[in-house]
Amino acid sequence: MHAMQYELTLPADYDMDIIRDRVAGRGHLLDDWEGLGLKAYLIRERGLRGSPVNQYAPFYLWNTVHGMNAFLWGGGFQGVGDDFGRPSVRQWTGLAYEEGSGSRPRFAVRRRQPVPEDRMLADAVADAVGEAGRLAAADGALFAAAAVDTSRWESVHFSLWEHDTPKADGDLFQVLHLSAPGRHRLLRGRQW
Repeated sequence: MHAMQYELTLPADYDMDIIRDRVAGRGHLLDDWEGLGLKAYLIRERGLRGSPVNQYAPFYLWNTVHGMNAFLWGGGFQGVGDDFGRPSVRQWTGLAYEEGSGSRPRFAVRRRQPVPEDRMLADAVADAVGEAGRLAAADGALFAAAAVDTSRWESVHFSLWEHDTPKADGDLFQVLHLSAPGRHRLLRGRQW
C-alpha cells in the first residue's frame, strides 16, 4: 500500500462551490481506476470546523505502484496541473490498514507527525500500527491507515468517519466523494 496526497490551498475568499462542482462532475472518473485502493476527495473551508484555510486535498491509498504511476504520468493528474498549477505530491509507504464498521464517509482526519529520532524504529512503527487499529475500532470509523515518509521521517495517520466528531486528532476534512475501486483489495493489518 502507498499513500499519496496533494494540497491546493486556495485564497481566503475562494468559492468552494467550484471545488464541489469539480468533484461532482469528475469524481466518478476514478471509480474504476486500476490499482487504486481508494481516493477521498477532501476539502477544508476557512472558518469551519477549525480550518484556517480553504483547501482541496485529495488523499489516496494505492494497491499498486503501477496504478499510482498511471495516474501521475498517464493523464489522471494532468487535469489538476492544468487547472491549478502542479502541486507537490506527498507519498508515504504503507504501515497498516484496518477496516471499521462505519458505512457513509462524511469526514476525514489526517495527522502528520515526525518519527522521533530517540525512538527505536520498530517501536515507532508498532505504535503507528496500533493507532490505526484503535482508530478503525472507534465508533463511526470506516477505516484507518498509517504510513511513513522515510525521506522526512514523518508518519501520517488517515481515517474516514461518518460524523464530524471523530475520535482522532489532526486536520479535519469534509469528504465530497469516495472512489474505492480496490478498497476490498487493500491488505489489512501490518504491511510487512
